[in-house]
Amino acid sequence: MPIYAYKCESCGHRQDVLQKVSDPALSSCPACGAATFVKQVTAAGFQLKGSGWYATDFKGGNAAPATSDKADSKPAEAATAETKPAAAAPAAPEKPRSPSSDAA
Repeated sequence: MPIYAYKCESCGHRQDVLQKVSDPALSSCPACGAATFVKQVTAAGFQLKGSGWYATDFKGGNAAPATSDKADSKPAEAATAETKPAAAAPAAPEKPRSPSSDAA
């Protein structure tokens, strides 16, 4: 059930109320009894913490989930030096054959 914030426009009393979505909004202030108790618009009360589902789930098939164990991690320079393939010299382009050289 969501928690709604209410404020009385007459006396300024504020209260958080646990209500069902289908419950009617409160209208009378519990502090002064005035009919000026209105629901306020508030920010959502949740935080995203940790590595999140996006790093561990639905990332690409059957890949193992990412771990956050820093003891096993290597510096970025060492990891890229080990995984880079040796650069091969580019092959010399072949000369196209002319049709006249095949006929002779």
